[in-house]
Amino acid sequence: MTPRFPRTEALIPDEALTRLIENGRTSEERDGFDPFPVVKLFTPDAGATWLITEAYPEGSDVRMFGLCDLGMGYPEIGYLMLSEIEDVRGKLGLPVERDLHFKAEHRLSTYVKIARHAGRIVA
Repeated sequence: MTPRFPRTEALIPDEALTRLIENGRTSEERDGFDPFPVVKLFTPDAGATWLITEAYPEGSDVRMFGLCDLGMGYPEIGYLMLSEIEDVRGKLGLPVERDLHFKAEHRLSTYVKIARHAGRIVA
């Protein structure tokens, strides 16, 4: 059985969550909104990566939007729940981490084009 390592801090800090929620509001108000990703999440012991641009609080959980790559060669944009990401563990039982050094260079649409061409998120 793979050990399950606990999370020691919030996956998405308050400042980043606030920016994601602001992007979510803007997206609802403005057609064609194409934000820069705010956070990059990844599995340190598997091939999954997420570039998150927006968040929508839903009760005790948060629905997020972004580019998702589960490491199978088919990155796609879509929605995911923060609670589900927080529960993900890789082969060694390590939790999803936030890339502390990630700074978006492109808007989401550009990352999508690059990922579809490469078959994976390239950030």
